[in-house]
Amino acid sequence: MCSVVRAAFLCSHFSRKATSLFSPHLRKMVHYQTEPRGRANSPDYRIYFRSSDGTCISPFHDIPLYAADQQEGDVPPKKIKTNEILFNMVVEVPRWSNAKMEIATKEPLNPIKQDVKKGKLRYVANIFPHKGYIWNYGALPQTWEDPSHTDEDTKCCGDNDPIDVCEIGSKVCATGQVIQVKVLGILALIDEGETDWKVIAINIEDPDASSLNSIEDVRKIKPGHLEATVDWFKKYKVPDGKPENRFAFNGQFKDKDFAIEVIKATHIFWKALVMRKKMKGEEIICQNSSLCDSPFRCSDAEARAVLQAAAEYGEPLPVSSEVDKWHFVTK
Repeated sequence: MCSVVRAAFLCSHFSRKATSLFSPHLRKMVHYQTEPRGRANSPDYRIYFRSSDGTCISPFHDIPLYAADQQEGDVPPKKIKTNEILFNMVVEVPRWSNAKMEIATKEPLNPIKQDVKKGKLRYVANIFPHKGYIWNYGALPQTWEDPSHTDEDTKCCGDNDPIDVCEIGSKVCATGQVIQVKVLGILALIDEGETDWKVIAINIEDPDASSLNSIEDVRKIKPGHLEATVDWFKKYKVPDGKPENRFAFNGQFKDKDFAIEVIKATHIFWKALVMRKKMKGEEIICQNSSLCDSPFRCSDAEARAVLQAAAEYGEPLPVSSEVDKWHFVTK
């Protein structure tokens, strides 16, 4: 892995005292607000983020990777172990939905938008028996799969995105929701020649959170779920005329410790990304509101101007009935 870069620091937008980004625990519980712009189911639809004090922020760069510690006197939810490392997850796609929503890494403040390909909004197909996405799908903030780094295990470079998360709890979350998750394991998808890690995690508010502590627990408590996950990722591009995806490690899930080491590595890559001196061409936008040492930190006024320039919020547009179509993929 690349060498550790110097620490960046989280500014007073989220805490009265600057906090080192190397620390896996923050002392202030943080809440976030979302602000939709444009019309859902249209190319101009965006979901922007604000901190609890109304500051416009980037969900990619300003939301900490590591979730805040419980405030003194609070009861840890669902009897989560006090030494458990918890992560923030930005939910992009609610379970059972089809719109391919994602953090817009190449737009100012990185709002969530629906992906567009060849001028058309992207929806994942319903591949029997899977309806849309079969988990709450999203990303860990402050992580980045570096496309210039060849992973020593997968022998492929990163996919230039934050690391993906499949949250396997029972609750259907909302796009833009920020939840705290416990990592259970990881799957190494090879997507068109790139490493595309898929972290398996559980919302700490889920009724099963205290019972799920490893990938083996998932096999016991949610039998068939991991197999369905591999099947989904293998086939989800087939209706678009593409071949089945493949995996490193023969499609086997790696354990929690392995997953956390991968996450830590992508966090280091992200630190190097936001500490660059300048951006080149079509690279990722690192504009942020809180990283004191980053050359891309912007003022409140500059961040507000991004939202003011976005399309006004309007009523959602109808979705084509084609999205509800079922596809059958033979082995």
